[in-house]
Amino acid sequence: MELDLSPKLAKKVYGDDGGSYHAWCPNELPMLREGNIGAAKLALEKNGFALPRYSDSSKVAYVLQGAGVAGIILPESEEKVIAIKKGDAIALPFGVITWWYNKDDTELVVLFMGDTSKAHKAGQFTDFFLTGTNGIFTGFTTDFVKRAWDVDDATAKALVGNQNGKGIVKLDANVKMPEPKPDHRKGMALNCEEAPLDTDIKNAGNVVLLNTKNLPLVGQVGMGADLVRLEGNAMCSPGFSCDSALQVTYIVKGSGRLQVVGVDGKRVLETIVKAGNLLIVPRFFVVSKIADPDGLSWFSIITTPNPVFTHLAGSIGAWKAISPEVLQAAFKVPAETEKVFRSKRSNDAIFFPPPK
Repeated sequence: MELDLSPKLAKKVYGDDGGSYHAWCPNELPMLREGNIGAAKLALEKNGFALPRYSDSSKVAYVLQGAGVAGIILPESEEKVIAIKKGDAIALPFGVITWWYNKDDTELVVLFMGDTSKAHKAGQFTDFFLTGTNGIFTGFTTDFVKRAWDVDDATAKALVGNQNGKGIVKLDANVKMPEPKPDHRKGMALNCEEAPLDTDIKNAGNVVLLNTKNLPLVGQVGMGADLVRLEGNAMCSPGFSCDSALQVTYIVKGSGRLQVVGVDGKRVLETIVKAGNLLIVPRFFVVSKIADPDGLSWFSIITTPNPVFTHLAGSIGAWKAISPEVLQAAFKVPAETEKVFRSKRSNDAIFFPPPK
């Protein structure tokens, strides 16, 4: 049976006044289950507080909109309280406990993508909440809670039962939350919109790679990531992940045309992508994008911390490395045609400006 590769939007799972949590369903996007990938979004309104939780999956978080505060507690480590804003990428290894808070008028939206190979459900994150109506300790009897926390009966019941929210709550405006500490941010987050560009092609596009060099924690997560910004009407070279990694792409801004070609040269997907879409390209399949006039930006995770790509066009394309005689024989063309082919795209790498 052929997999449906068409881009999908997230659907609301839960939420109330403080915000909402949305996820992509493996039943609608089968590549999530096939690739053991999960994807979700957290949206917090002003004074929205995402209760402390841990997950059954390692993830990369990316701030799509707004600003706020995140609390991150790595196993056997102190709490890191960091300021987060649009463009921030954060690596969240197994066992990390997190909470999220928005004190601003602008909605805070955080994207999560990660590996579900060890999760309870393939292609889906399961969060375990420390408090709230679905908190872990609501399942223990009072005598277990009292013994664990060394508190009396009334205190145990208050700690477990007072919070009647589920996952996300709205705090009173006068509630004071921890202030972020600048030194806590080091090594925990990287702003992809401000980081040095790994590739920058004039009038075409640029990319920032997230890997073990600029954010070592991605090594523990086991994934790399990138933020790609394509100028209006520019093209991203056809290419594929040559180290068997899967690429999971979320369209951050703009729109454009996308084509994916798979086994036996069959075009398996031709579509228009737009902001909010999520799609997954199968291993070794070749993908290319052309931006609409307003441009196209996307954030991707790659299921290896230091991904390697092969491009099939441009100055660093694989064709340039193949000897002329082999190209002539492979394409079944004369030497003159091969020379014309080789002479093209001699200066453009990965991204190509619009035709003049």
